[in-house]
Amino acid sequence: MIAALLPIASNVLQAVTSSAPAATSATAGADFAEAMSQVSSDALKTLKSAETASMQGLQGKTSVQQVVESVMSAERTLQTSLAIRDKAVAAYQQIGQMQI
Repeated sequence: MIAALLPIASNVLQAVTSSAPAATSATAGADFAEAMSQVSSDALKTLKSAETASMQGLQGKTSVQQVVESVMSAERTLQTSLAIRDKAVAAYQQIGQMQI
C-alpha cells in the first residue's frame, strides 16, 4: 500500500516545490525553496521508513505497534503534503485570475 503511495507523494512534493511563487528577493526565494526541499526530503524519508517497517512487520521482524505508528506517521505526512499542494495550487489560480 505504501509502495503505491510513494510515487504519488513524490510527485506531490515535487509539484509543491516547483510551483512555489517567486519571492521579492533572491535570498527569500532561496530560503523558501530550501525549506520546501527539506520538508519534501523529510516527507519522503518518513514514507520510506513506513514502507520498511511494513515489510519488516510482514516478515515478523518488528511489532505491530511499530508498524501502525510508522504507517500513521506516513499517512499524516502525505495528508500534510497534499494540503500544502492544494494551497499552492489555489494561490496560483488566484494569481492567474487577477486583473492586470
